[in-house]
Amino acid sequence: MSVLAQVTNAVEAFNRFVEQQVSQARSDSQFGERLMARWQAARGGLGTVTIPTALKLPRLALPLTDEPGEVARYLYGEGLPGEFPFVNAAYREMYLVNPDAKNTEEPTRLFAGLALAEDTNHRFHYLTRHQKNIRLSTAFDGPTLYGLDSDADGVFGKIGEGGVALDTIEDMERLYAGFPLGGEHFSVSMTINGPAPIILAMYVAAAKRRFGPEVVSTLRGTIQADILKEVQAQNEIIFPIEASLRFLADMVEHTTTHLPRWYPISISGYHIAEAGATPVQQAAYTLSNGFTYVELFRDRGLEVKRFGPRLSFFLDCGLDIEYVALARVCRKLWAIGMRDVFGADPPAQLFKLHTQTSGRSLIAQESKNNLTRTAIELVLACLNATNSCHSNSADEPFTTPSEEYVRLAANSQAILLEESGLFKFMMNTLTGSPGVKIVERAVEEGILAEFREIDRLGGVLPAIDQRYQRSQIQAAAHRYEQQINDGTRPIIGLNRYCDETNAAPAVKVVRTPRQKKQLQVDRLEKFKRRNRARTERALDRLAAVVESGGNVFKELIHTVECCSLGQITARLHECVGRHRPMV
Repeated sequence: MSVLAQVTNAVEAFNRFVEQQVSQARSDSQFGERLMARWQAARGGLGTVTIPTALKLPRLALPLTDEPGEVARYLYGEGLPGEFPFVNAAYREMYLVNPDAKNTEEPTRLFAGLALAEDTNHRFHYLTRHQKNIRLSTAFDGPTLYGLDSDADGVFGKIGEGGVALDTIEDMERLYAGFPLGGEHFSVSMTINGPAPIILAMYVAAAKRRFGPEVVSTLRGTIQADILKEVQAQNEIIFPIEASLRFLADMVEHTTTHLPRWYPISISGYHIAEAGATPVQQAAYTLSNGFTYVELFRDRGLEVKRFGPRLSFFLDCGLDIEYVALARVCRKLWAIGMRDVFGADPPAQLFKLHTQTSGRSLIAQESKNNLTRTAIELVLACLNATNSCHSNSADEPFTTPSEEYVRLAANSQAILLEESGLFKFMMNTLTGSPGVKIVERAVEEGILAEFREIDRLGGVLPAIDQRYQRSQIQAAAHRYEQQINDGTRPIIGLNRYCDETNAAPAVKVVRTPRQKKQLQVDRLEKFKRRNRARTERALDRLAAVVESGGNVFKELIHTVECCSLGQITARLHECVGRHRPMV
């Protein structure tokens, strides 16, 4: 029996337990009285807020019922915000206006990556001018994502396109210059997978250069590092799966001890969805990958209670109806699986979620409609109580986002969370409807059906070997395109209500000038010349650690001081080989 079968059995047992509590609440008067006393205490402790139009509202919306069975169904089946199984929220309060709270953070995380490190740094400073809490998210260019240096054969035209070029620790210093890397209200996310341990090692080493060794324990942020979804959906994997998982486990082990505020893996459904998966497939493959990582790390000897709280998740949010409840269901299934299968304590049961609005939903035709699409997706993301959120820019079908559309995308979150009253006065304002409940049940059943099929194939890794996840994603993507082509999936401006003039939009494409690309190559060559005497010795030490079974990430923090990304990748290829992509 694979771990997914155990999770499925645990979820089914939990659902039976909830129904037993409902029945007992209705038949056992003493139990019902204790339950109702708890319910009245919860209601009495809510607190109220007076909104600008003078209405007085509770800080949390609870079902308007005093029927013991329904109260039991809510308390046990959903839980109050911050209580098991965390359906309504991972934390007790989210998004609420609370001037007395010192540690509250807005969920907005701003994403950027263009040209050279100093260009992205400029964009970061532009985006965060008005933010109390600086939460950056970084995109890297193609060569960096594949562990290549900017002077590698055939990559010159890709330098700084679609993300920032990053070759050395000096680039890392430029990328986050002027930001308080160890600050209480600063965090950074890095969207990179295959070479993630190398990139994070550069970040740690760069922080030590600026702030000294003591800064390491205060560094806060996330690096994606999700190898399983790369094999299933995106193909940005540069080492064999076994070696990639070993490097990842080394990074998790080291950061859990030395970077207690860092999330060393962001288990990502976003790219699974962008590759064509349905919402249920996205959730099922993301959760199943997450449980597989937990099993792998546990079997390596790591304690679930130590690394479990350092796991985070990343989901797409599109326009399909499943998204009214997708994250709510994921929180429940993760909490049950972690508690009942892995024996995790409450901090490790939390499904900590970053959401990004759907890039796939953005359309080139009549692209200003994308502003509306993203706004709806933001409402759905906050309806699901996401912990952080990035809103895409309307011009992304054409180009790296321009300053104008990046500003509009960021403002859309500010309008929703600060200007509107949907979320800032009362939690759970829009949840709990019959429709949400019906979708929750259907989504949960769909996810468990996927779990059973993956278990039948032997688990996540055997299913990957049989191309199961990839084939299912491809089939869903094909069906999606067919639905657009035959009109059964309406896309406004594309296959319905089209502009009859069919005029191409005037959009300025953001590109990296040739002289900047050459500057990156020149800087890299100077770095290599300056460190030539140290490079080979450092790479030999790294290879020795790989071959002896030591912690590779710990050594990488030293290696990056004098070796470039491409040099390190090449030596690791010599040690462990290369990944052979699936066709």
